[in-house]
Amino acid sequence: MQNRVVILADFDYFFAQCEELRNPILKDKPIVVGVYSGRTEISGAVSTSNYIARKYGVKSGMPIFLAIRKLEGTEAVFFPVDHEYYEEISDRIMQIFRNYASDMEQVSIDEAYLDVTEQVQGSFEKAKNYAEEIKTEVKKQVSISFTIGVGPNKLVAKIACDSQKPDGLTIITPDEIGCFLSPLPVDRLLGVGKKINAKMDSMGIITIDDLAKVDIQKLIAIFGQNLGLYFYNAARGIDNEPVRESGEAGSIGRMGTLKEDTRDISVIMAKIKEQIEDIYNEFITKNMSFRLVGISAVMTDLSGKSRSKTLDKPAKGKETIYKGARELFEKYLTETERPIRRVGVKIGSFVKEEPRQKQITSFFQSS
Repeated sequence: MQNRVVILADFDYFFAQCEELRNPILKDKPIVVGVYSGRTEISGAVSTSNYIARKYGVKSGMPIFLAIRKLEGTEAVFFPVDHEYYEEISDRIMQIFRNYASDMEQVSIDEAYLDVTEQVQGSFEKAKNYAEEIKTEVKKQVSISFTIGVGPNKLVAKIACDSQKPDGLTIITPDEIGCFLSPLPVDRLLGVGKKINAKMDSMGIITIDDLAKVDIQKLIAIFGQNLGLYFYNAARGIDNEPVRESGEAGSIGRMGTLKEDTRDISVIMAKIKEQIEDIYNEFITKNMSFRLVGISAVMTDLSGKSRSKTLDKPAKGKETIYKGARELFEKYLTETERPIRRVGVKIGSFVKEEPRQKQITSFFQSS
């Protein structure tokens, strides 16, 4: 069987890099991009910063006033988030990616998976040159750098990408999965946040290799069926989830701010239920079904993530949207410890309804 070859491309310090692109003269200065609350001139939080600013201890989610304090005495430049400009740059890069992959899945404004199995004939040796070609082409057309991880699936590609930044390229072949994953701390796996990491630590699970040695039944007993099975497979680098387009085109969605930052699934789903009503009222006027349910979340540090799932068959009901959104949020809450500030839900991948078959009597006309 041919190896799958999956790329994860993660744009380096993207918002700050976009500002460097717009103002090249600032490239050698600390740059901070933040979301300003408007209460005072310096109230708000850091969204991202370039690596020069990071050397001074500036981190995403940090209060802007504290970032100013850390960068005192430097030529630091602060910018408010400019989503429209960043999305324009992102869209240009994503279009280039689509030309290089059989399937492309945009995870967020600055991250995407590419399935290039067909393009490199399942060869990881060819994948190295191919990844470098993609990086060169994006640099040539858009002047943005990014880090690439290459692996036989999305899970391995993601961890490979995180291992060498910025502007890195890490390739993990199927034969290297065990050696690569084994020594890594277990919190490198998606789904291992602070609470689960502490639980695993109490069980003597420090590395991914430690996790791989735990019996599957024990993992299920402690973490539940879905999470236990996921940890068992993830520790072995097993991930069969396909790379697929999220179906943004033609989607219907809503986004809103929660009354308070929370991780409470009941509070989140109460807001989502309101949004589903709006979505459904718009959707019901169309003679279509949907195949995709997706969610969006913006955390307290202003980072944002989207998740989606493709249904086994076309659907039309509100309950299907609610059930799909809840499953996605429940899974996402296992991947992060941060409270959520804004939430959204969408449906997409629309399918036109087949015309109803005429009753046989309609074929007979009275004389």
